Amino acid sequence: MYITVFVTACSKKESEKIARRLVEKKLAACVNVVPGISSFFRWKGRVNNCRECLLVIKTKKSLFSRLAGEVRSCHSYSVPEIIALPVVAGTKEYLSWINESVGNAV
Repeated sequence: MYITVFVTACSKKESEKIARRLVEKKLAACVNVVPGISSFFRWKGRVNNCRECLLVIKTKKSLFSRLAGEVRSCHSYSVPEIIALPVVAGTKEYLSWINESVGNAV
């Protein structure tokens, strides 16, 4: 099963560091970094807002635990967003490419 994982980060630099690490370790086939999102959230009883980057990560469900651990190990937030949504459909060629890209995760 294939999934798309969303992670937010505080800066483009941190996002790119996480993205590169996930692809290099073959935990993700592709990571899109979307800079400049506005996030509103409740943290420690207060409503906050800040600018963040969104990482859109394409991978396989079987790699989620390792991917999440890798993100936590290099993320600056104490509770980073790491959520996955199932891919319900995709072209055969694209899904095969994901499979080949993460086939031998290191």
